Amino acid sequence: ADRYRILSPLGRGGMGIVYKVEHTRIGKLLAMKILAGELSRNPEVVCRFKREALTVSRLSCPNTVQVFDFGVSDGLTYLVMELVNGETLGRLLREGGPMPPSLLGKIMIQVCSSLAEAHRKGIVHRDIKPENIMLVTAEDGTKIPKVLDFGLAKLREAVGLNEITSHGTVLGTPCYMAPEQIRG
Repeated sequence: ADRYRILSPLGRGGMGIVYKVEHTRIGKLLAMKILAGELSRNPEVVCRFKREALTVSRLSCPNTVQVFDFGVSDGLTYLVMELVNGETLGRLLREGGPMPPSLLGKIMIQVCSSLAEAHRKGIVHRDIKPENIMLVTAEDGTKIPKVLDFGLAKLREAVGLNEITSHGTVLGTPCYMAPEQIRG
């Protein structure tokens, strides 16, 4: 989109590929999620992707990844967000085992702060899991969580936007879903 230069791949998710990019006019480093191949030709998926950008752009909690831009260029649908350098809570737990309760408690309070703001604005994340929580190490060594990937978020009060998800459709990561959601 003439404003961004792709520098390197950062990861791949269920809906797209995330790249480290540079804003060409101001030199700021950001993350860009590009809707994966065939998905970019599916109007329902593009609508969901656009909804993610609109959803997260409404949130301002310091523990929520910030979204700055959304668009389509050369047939590619993208959203641009804050570049978060760190590792996921999932990876940290897999590699380091259980965390001390005091550290985990501080992290979860901040995650809940992000989700509380989303809920106040009518947004339900619907895929909260350790892999969607990025931990950034602050200068003083503390871990600061950032909630990522509102791609499955549902806007409760926005009539018309929720019809993207068909009644009875199961969305999310099965190991982290509420039992009543799995049972339908």
